[in-house]
Amino acid sequence: MAWSTRQLAEMAGATVKSVRYYHQLGLLDEPSRLSNGYKQYEVRHLVRLLQITRLTDLGVPLAQIQAVGGAGDDPDAALRVLDSELEATIERLQRIRGELALILQHRAPVDLPAGFSEVGGHLSEADRALVMIWSRVYDESAMDDLRTILRDEPRTSDDDEFDSLPADSDRATRRRLGAALAPGMGRLFEQYPWLADPGDQALRGGESATATVGAAVTELYNQAQLEVLYRAYLVSADRADDLQALEAALDAAEGAAPAAAPAPSPAPAPLPARAPEHDPRTRS
Repeated sequence: MAWSTRQLAEMAGATVKSVRYYHQLGLLDEPSRLSNGYKQYEVRHLVRLLQITRLTDLGVPLAQIQAVGGAGDDPDAALRVLDSELEATIERLQRIRGELALILQHRAPVDLPAGFSEVGGHLSEADRALVMIWSRVYDESAMDDLRTILRDEPRTSDDDEFDSLPADSDRATRRRLGAALAPGMGRLFEQYPWLADPGDQALRGGESATATVGAAVTELYNQAQLEVLYRAYLVSADRADDLQALEAALDAAEGAAPAAAPAPSPAPAPLPARAPEHDPRTRS
């Protein structure tokens, strides 16, 4: 009995393309040909093809089929490796299903790191982006602290006002909002001292973490929001001299504008070496 490529593929539940590919990989021997060039597959080809399809159904990668299904070989070691890989895959898929369940339950954004679906649903787009960056900069201990902060710190109307603060907000608003956010920021710096010196929690060193997160904050928030964060930091740290210097710098910037020109946008606030460049929800 002999079969064509199409007939062989149909009997094995495969495709003609797959049969040809198995030939290319050396998994299936080439059959003899008739004088007209047509292939003639025998029983041994059918058995081998059935073996290949069975192993692929079990999840054996094509690269390992030769080791698992070779005649006379002991496949136990390869099968144990495969079983271990499948176990890891199942665990990963179960974890993903658990995360998806939490996302659906809390209607949380999908762009939050794992473990934040329950606590980060209220964050603004900029806040979520910063949390994602945090997850690549700081270790799991720092991320655990951040989850705790997001879970336990009550969100206020001041947080909402900060999220929607326009870049051209007036100085009185920026001053008031900075003062309003300062107590919470100070409390968190006291509760989590590493926020002021994150070197031990940084995956690639404190200097790299400070530069990366600082750049992200500068890009994600407008000048008014940056000034508010700076003001909150100065108030919480009781740095009255620096606050006065900020006000003087803003006076100078506004006074330098031509009289007929529109009111200028707030001047960028010079951020200190240990600027509040951490999670925006905590303003810390």
